[in-house]
Amino acid sequence: MSAWFRIANVFSRRLNDDIDEELRSHIEDARLEGRDPTEAARAFGSPLRARESVRDAVVASWLESISADVFFGGRQLLKHKAASAAAIVSLALGIGSCVAAFRLIDAMLLRPLPVANPERLYVLTYDTSNEHGQAVTGDSFDYPGFRKLRAAVNGQAELMAIADAGRADLTYGSDLEMEKAYQQRVSGWTFQEFGLKPALGRLFTEDDDRAPGASPYAVLSYDYWTRRFGRNPAVLGKTFHSAGLYQIIGVAPPGFTGTDPGTLADFFLPMMTNPKAINEQNWHWFRIWVHVNPGVRPELVEQRLRAALHTHRQEQVKSWTGTPQRAIEQYLAEPVHMEPAAAGVSNLQRMYRRALAILGALVALVLLIAAANVANLMTAQAAARVREMALRVSIGAVRVRLVQLVLIESALLAASASLLGIGFAWWAAPFVVGMINPPDDPARLILPADFRVTSFAILLTFTVAILFGLAPALRASSVKPASALKGGDDPNSRRRLMNMLVAAQVAFCFLVHFVAGMFISTFQKLANQPTGFSSAHVLALETVSERELPQQAWYQTADHLSGLPGVESASAAMWALFSGSGWNGGVWANGHSPGGSEVPPWFLGVSPGWFETMKIPLLDGRDFRPDEAFPEVAAVNATFAREYFDGGSPVGSSFETVQEVNGRITHVTVRIVGYVGDARYTDMRRPIPPTVYVPFRTMVGRVVGRSDSATFLVRTRTGNPLALASMLRQEVHRVRPELRVSNIRTQDELVRRRTLQERMLATLSLFFALVALVLSGVGLCGVLHYTVFARRRELGIRIALGARAGHIASKVTLEIFAMLALGAAAGLALGVASERYIAMLLFQVKATDPAILAAPAITILAAAMLAAVPPVVRAIRIDPAQMLRAE
Repeated sequence: MSAWFRIANVFSRRLNDDIDEELRSHIEDARLEGRDPTEAARAFGSPLRARESVRDAVVASWLESISADVFFGGRQLLKHKAASAAAIVSLALGIGSCVAAFRLIDAMLLRPLPVANPERLYVLTYDTSNEHGQAVTGDSFDYPGFRKLRAAVNGQAELMAIADAGRADLTYGSDLEMEKAYQQRVSGWTFQEFGLKPALGRLFTEDDDRAPGASPYAVLSYDYWTRRFGRNPAVLGKTFHSAGLYQIIGVAPPGFTGTDPGTLADFFLPMMTNPKAINEQNWHWFRIWVHVNPGVRPELVEQRLRAALHTHRQEQVKSWTGTPQRAIEQYLAEPVHMEPAAAGVSNLQRMYRRALAILGALVALVLLIAAANVANLMTAQAAARVREMALRVSIGAVRVRLVQLVLIESALLAASASLLGIGFAWWAAPFVVGMINPPDDPARLILPADFRVTSFAILLTFTVAILFGLAPALRASSVKPASALKGGDDPNSRRRLMNMLVAAQVAFCFLVHFVAGMFISTFQKLANQPTGFSSAHVLALETVSERELPQQAWYQTADHLSGLPGVESASAAMWALFSGSGWNGGVWANGHSPGGSEVPPWFLGVSPGWFETMKIPLLDGRDFRPDEAFPEVAAVNATFAREYFDGGSPVGSSFETVQEVNGRITHVTVRIVGYVGDARYTDMRRPIPPTVYVPFRTMVGRVVGRSDSATFLVRTRTGNPLALASMLRQEVHRVRPELRVSNIRTQDELVRRRTLQERMLATLSLFFALVALVLSGVGLCGVLHYTVFARRRELGIRIALGARAGHIASKVTLEIFAMLALGAAAGLALGVASERYIAMLLFQVKATDPAILAAPAITILAAAMLAAVPPVVRAIRIDPAQMLRAE
């Protein structure tokens, strides 16, 4: 039975009890008058019929009163068009912002996956630390270990290996017809475990995931099948190339687009289609999902998985030759957990969890400001209607009836505002997603207008109507007719309520501006961080090969690109700076061991000429030669020299590191031939780490290495480097038909991508700060207008006695500006207290910075002074003679 029916039954029983009590009292009165009780009961008729008759009368009367109040409330809103429009727009901004925020938070963090029994889904994680020593949550595993863990919990839970959904190149024709789509590798039994049925064809089974490369099959998502093929059933049996040849065997059911919120997988592949990683125990590349069997306690499964993983890691570290013992001990001691994953798990989800929570808090504050604003407007209207309410009470209106009247007017306002607000939310949510999106790898969220969103909007509208309508309704219903008809209650009491609401508005507004100031300052500081290289006019051409090529072939292609028209220089690297990829490892140098440095050095393989292309200064030594390879030589940055060589030039010195040769990790000695300036690698927030640049060309034992991917960095002479993108793509393929450019991005774009979260928070907080400022200004202006109206007789007398304009202005504004100061002080205290909750999102910003403290105060004071101008002018222009005649 729903909550609504339970509530209805309670009221129904209460009404029946009242009717029965009334009947008993009448029968008792008849008995006291000497009549027979049985005869009296018979005279009153059937109790059931009496109940139905009275209930019908009560319900009909109540519906009639509701209908009358709705029509009357509508006329009141139309009568005061300006005030009603201001209230509706204020609420629409607040409600729309809240609904938009809920759509984002629900899609990213709350909405359960469309699978069977999502409440029994978990993801295996472990507590670890990143390269900077900060505590983080790890959730990637190797496939040999996955097999052992699955066997350890057989019969208690089913484990599934599911990789991150990521962009992939695929073609249904030639290599020149490449498309971008999102792929996700899953265990063959995943669909069956999730309880999913195919929309077309069949889904994977465990037999499709037994041997590497044995089942090159693909399953399309329903969304991709609809967008790409128009739901054409002939797609079954079709093949495509994506680092291999795959045959389409089925289509997943509608609604299922993978397990990563923020990314919609377009097609799925079995895990065994990645044969390189299946038997590699040092390659962590997927998450382990746990589906606990019914009746099994998750704690028991977690204990078994913890023990099995510890055993596997003990075997794993035996091959870690040269790894510091402390690092091995920390690896073996990492605590393992099962985190609930009913709503899915993704890196985007973890990245934006705190940012979305702060966004929700900001829009809630905006809604509170809007509600306080409307409450003030309604309080002012109630003051103007005090005689009407007194007359209603004089002719017999009960308090509940008056409360109902005012609340229905509030509900009409809230309903009108919610319609506008929902329209705003439908535009705002995709707009915010667009702000989150990296240009080359956009977030893809499902933002439906379903029961969840609709229920939230209705509940929010009801709550807001009660929030801003209840206080005016209670005050209106408590009117005293005698006092009101003689001239009204003491206006100071009502004005004090309005002033307190203004103080609350200012406090919330100050807090929103305070937080916005910290986010804007953080973004500005990050965006202006020096990177150590020149990103202007540089294109990054991410290139892949059908097969592994000698690394000299990549050098030759880079040399060819350097000679093209409009190209200043070109070089090759393992990946571009700020691309998100990275490689770090331990170094032994000048008496320092891997455990001695706070941050392990980062490595990057580059071709000769790369430093020139990126404009990284060469401080000492020389660049690489085409015939040199890693681990023969290397170049290091200034931070490396400071940490390992006390700041002196390390050219001519050497260091040791590790290299994997034939599956075993061995020590190698590297000679330093170059000393270059510091350049950022992957992060804008932390100090530049020690970095080792090695030749892209490598030697594995005595064999020259081969590569199937690289990134060409091309510095152009044109103002818009993307103008050369098409020509460069064609030239790469023409020089080497095996090569194909899979993605082209500007280096500026890659740098900007590092501040996407900060840009989103700064932009949205600034927008909400402006909305809060406008709402507070409207509320302040409304209260001052009411103050002038309520004190018009007093002000008229003062003007008649010769009071100057400045004196009148101070009388009107002094009290309200005192409330403004009180609200600002409260907002400041809240802002300083909020710093600890958003500290992780700040960069070199403190709540006590003078600029952060001063900006909200100056902005709100200026807005308050501007809002005070119209009512003050109105007060100064009061005509005493006309006012007294009107009185």
